[in-house]
Amino acid sequence: MKKLLSILLAMILLASSCVCFAEESAASDKEAIEAALNLANNPDQEWTYNSGADAWVLSVVIAVTNPMIENEEGVSVCVPGAYVTGIDTDGDGVADVTAETATEAVKGSLVIDYEAEITSTNGQIYTAATAPVILNTGAAGYGNSSNTTAATTYAAEGYINVACGNRGKQDSYTNEAGETVYTGDAPSCLVDQKAATRYVKYNILLGNLPGSVDYWVSTGGSGGGAHAAMFAATSNNPDFYDYQIEVGAVGVYRNEDGSYCTTVTIDGQEVELSDGAWGCVAYSAITSLYEADMAMSLEYTMNPDFNFNTDFQQALAEVLSQEYMEYINGQNLTVEEAKVGFDLDGDGELNSTVSLTIEYDVEKYPETNGYGGSYIDLYLTELTENLQWYVDNLDYAEGWTWFDADGVALSDEAVAAMTTADKAQAFIEGRYAKGSTGGMGGRGGMMGPSGMNGAVDFGGGRGGNGGPGGTPPDGGMGGPGNGEMPSDMDGAESESSERSFDNADVAENSSGDEMDVGTPDAGTTQAAGSSTNSKNYSSYAEMLAAYEADIAEIQAGDAYGKNIVDLYNPLNYIGAEGTANPTWMRIVCGAVEGDISMFNSLNLQLAALNAGIDATIEWQWDGGHVPSEVLGNSLPLWVDMMYGEYVSGVETVKAEAEPQTANGTAESATGTDLSDWVSIDGEGNVSFSLADGMAYRTKGASKAVPGFDVIDYGQEDYVFGDSDTDARHWSEWVLQALQENQEALAPLFEE
Repeated sequence: MKKLLSILLAMILLASSCVCFAEESAASDKEAIEAALNLANNPDQEWTYNSGADAWVLSVVIAVTNPMIENEEGVSVCVPGAYVTGIDTDGDGVADVTAETATEAVKGSLVIDYEAEITSTNGQIYTAATAPVILNTGAAGYGNSSNTTAATTYAAEGYINVACGNRGKQDSYTNEAGETVYTGDAPSCLVDQKAATRYVKYNILLGNLPGSVDYWVSTGGSGGGAHAAMFAATSNNPDFYDYQIEVGAVGVYRNEDGSYCTTVTIDGQEVELSDGAWGCVAYSAITSLYEADMAMSLEYTMNPDFNFNTDFQQALAEVLSQEYMEYINGQNLTVEEAKVGFDLDGDGELNSTVSLTIEYDVEKYPETNGYGGSYIDLYLTELTENLQWYVDNLDYAEGWTWFDADGVALSDEAVAAMTTADKAQAFIEGRYAKGSTGGMGGRGGMMGPSGMNGAVDFGGGRGGNGGPGGTPPDGGMGGPGNGEMPSDMDGAESESSERSFDNADVAENSSGDEMDVGTPDAGTTQAAGSSTNSKNYSSYAEMLAAYEADIAEIQAGDAYGKNIVDLYNPLNYIGAEGTANPTWMRIVCGAVEGDISMFNSLNLQLAALNAGIDATIEWQWDGGHVPSEVLGNSLPLWVDMMYGEYVSGVETVKAEAEPQTANGTAESATGTDLSDWVSIDGEGNVSFSLADGMAYRTKGASKAVPGFDVIDYGQEDYVFGDSDTDARHWSEWVLQALQENQEALAPLFEE
């Protein structure tokens, strides 16, 4: 084992010019932290063997030396049994308890077998030294997550699974003086996830845990999806070091001259310790908040038939849409057609580099309230390609019930005889009921169309932040939207409610306390059904003053001089100096979710591609918030594909479909009838106009309305409100809209 560990260390030793801790006192701090967080020195570490999964699970251990809330700053690890000879209970390096003899939790250290191999479901071969590590990000609704033991979900794949707690926006603690201190501001959630990562990676380097420090994959849903994306986007960026130092994370220290040292001492050698990711799979990532208010406003505004609840909401959405156009047009975005496979300029060739802009011309684009342009064309093409991928892969559907035009379930013989085109037609007409799903990380899964591989340019924007699409803190679907979810959307609604972020599958691997929707008593939360513009302000002027005060406080900076909103904008960090970019990112959203605009994930993809990251977005047409993986793909398949492409050179491909030969048992169709929006030819090729695409998008995504921040939605916020006080306002874009359009908006505002 020592030989193998030495080889591993030799590969990652840092030839660094950084001289850490010139002063003795600083060096002693480093030594003390590393001794305290060495798992071998923890007498309370306890391992439990799960015979059904053949996996060992570590009890929760605290990941930092100075926790603010100990119950939320711990970590647990699940290790495949093949990598473990047993548990050393007396410190002699020999296994005293094995899988065969374990009957209860055992205190002691792992004895790791570095020669053992595990072949994943998809054919990749991993060892204790090369196994990918899955970090499950909680933070549903940007809230806290209590410590929990890691799930055994990925043991059969050969992956190491990590669960960590995190502080969140509702958190405070009592200090030594008996004072209540708030500790939930950004970036506390992310800091705790980074600290847990450093803890596990440090103990991998020490030989206390198996796994690769190089192949970390962050994953989560809703607010957890946002943090999975932000974790990857901010890898090793020093903007977050002070916060990690504050809680006593391992492997990040402040030198006497104010610089940072990010090495740990392993066998007398200084080894760089990363807090970053190799890859990311984020489900319904509620990020970037920076442009989210404006982006969602434009999606609603491009549907002329969308019925806003108040004139104020509609007017604000129109203003924010104009702001979004100006914002995008100021980014100087470009994309190479040849590398994305899309003929965006309509010349029949794929040899152009297209500038991505939004146009406003009511005569040219009357069906979308005047909005169009190449950026919108790219959006439409992505939306179309995602639907095309879906109907092309329906042979992978398992356990679905298919129906004829009269709503009668087909016979087994008729189902067995269905062609892919037949299924595509039935899908478009909503003549199906889905079988059971495997959850976000389960074996059944969706992998959308190929990611954009082109050169793009996504420049920086002005400071500030946009509002979210209003996901409930428990990550579920929340209340009904503007008018109710239409009856023909019931399939998507029920599907989403079954798979919402409630600690199932990916969620169970991370933790996550379920929180009430909205603010603690839901007093200021407003769903799309609300016809009240504010519960807490008697006038527009009063609301504007509160906005200005809140944002001035944020702009003044926190204890480290940082703008907490800017810290949570991944577009500020992807490709930025000081960031170690991940190799790949995958973001999966439900195309009918009202929690985030599809523009947000498009912007993340563009920024990632410009930074050389393999970035894929998937907009699942029948998926709501935090959609399940569907149609034969899964998180493990994606991880194995990326590992094959970027590490092993062994190609992993999707297994061939095994079409249904027997129909399901549902009694009635629950699919969404898309035929009012989508056309499909006899070959199964789909098409629809931008106007029809937006009608579908907004008809389903009716949970939240534009101007989330201004109407007190208070979900992806940094401080909760209550029945008498709004959650903290933070969107500079909304503030700009309120200030510059006061004359038009104020008369429309009603308490």
